[in-house]
Parts: sequence; structure tokens; C-alpha cells
Amino acid sequence: MAMISCTEFIPAYSELFTYLDGLGGDEAVEDYWEYISGNALDGLAKAVEAEGVKGCYTYFSKNLNEEAADFTMTYDEDTDTYECVMHHCPSMGRLLEYKQLVPYRNYCGHCSWIYAGVLEKMGYHYEMDISHADEARCIERVTRKEKQA
Repeated sequence: MAMISCTEFIPAYSELFTYLDGLGGDEAVEDYWEYISGNALDGLAKAVEAEGVKGCYTYFSKNLNEEAADFTMTYDEDTDTYECVMHHCPSMGRLLEYKQLVPYRNYCGHCSWIYAGVLEKMGYHYEMDISHADEARCIERVTRKEKQA
């Protein structure tokens, strides 16, 4: 089976979101993200099941290093909080470099949607700040729901 490279996948993923949005708006895109969340993130679920919030650190440190992302990740044992500050997202960064392609208007929303879909069902609170998506930067944070005020 032939696989496409990440340089091909990232714009194809963005274009898929744009296509789905054209077919059925936000609902069509979110239905797809929900499908991904429910069918492609066993590794995250297993890590969190085994380690709790710290499992996010285990899972994402492997994945983000494989993607060559520029990030700072922390796990605070005292507050049982995982946080990742993405200084430069390789996916959004690549999309912003393309002159011939306009990234899907909520491309970064897929991360929030798919990861929250797994974590919220397991009793965790997932939040993501994508207010600097236009600079390929974001912050994600995970805590146990009972830790929320």
C-alpha cells in the first residue's frame, strides 16, 4: 500500500475540510472530525487510560517529535495538568507557506475536536487556544474534570 508524504497529506487534509464544508457546512466537517476521533486515536486513549492526564504528555511528546514540531510541553504533578505550547505547528506552518492554497478557515479546529472527543468521554477537560492560528501557534491544556472550578 502506497502512502502519501506529510507534505502531500497536509494540504490534502485542508482541502478535504474545505470540500466537506462546501457540501454540508460546519456540520459535515465536524461529523468527519467526530469519525476520526472515534476511530483513529486508540493510542491516546490507551496512554490516558494507563497514566491519567500524564498519558497526554506521553502520547503527544512522541507524536509531536515525529512531526518535528516546535513546542514546549509540561506535566504538573501537583495540579495534574498537561499543557503544550506550540511555538510553531508544522502543519499550519506549511499551509501558511503555500501561495497557491488558502488553508481551510478552521483548519486548527480539527485538533481541538478530535482530541476533546476522546478525552472528554474519559472524564477529562480539554481546552485549546487557537487565537494565534494565523501564526501557526496554539496552546492546549488537559485536566481532570473534577479539577475544574
